Amino acid sequence: MKTEKEKMLAGEAYLASDKELFEEHTRCRELLMKLNQSTRHSDTWKSTIESLLPNRVDIPQINPPFYCDYGSNIIFGKNFYANYNCTVLDVNTVEFGDNVMLAPNVQIYTAGHPLDVKQRVEEGVEFGLPIKIGHNVWIGGGAIICLESLSETTQ
Repeated sequence: MKTEKEKMLAGEAYLASDKELFEEHTRCRELLMKLNQSTRHSDTWKSTIESLLPNRVDIPQINPPFYCDYGSNIIFGKNFYANYNCTVLDVNTVEFGDNVMLAPNVQIYTAGHPLDVKQRVEEGVEFGLPIKIGHNVWIGGGAIICLESLSETTQ
């Protein structure tokens, strides 16, 4: 039988209130608070980035504030840059290619909720689907990218 985390990452309905997921989400929120209160490129900032975002080629350049659900489901290529106030709801994987730039206020949402009221309200399930952003992509200010988005350039 799959854990709620395994269901979440497989794109299946899962309970976000699961103890394991709650603990991981709480850890992420604590790291985000530390990150968003530190000076970029300080030792605290760098060590917090390393703990929060383990799936990276190099240290991503992120202007705080930055928000995410888990951090561990975000995969960074080389030379990633996010400007101020970016949000990544990573209940499933978000993969960034090389040389990706996010302008201020970009929002990336892998999270979804069932349209069926019974599932959403009574059963309390959610789901998430992956998002992949290709190489050399610039995403403009205030853009919202939702489930199953795919951007790829060939340059």
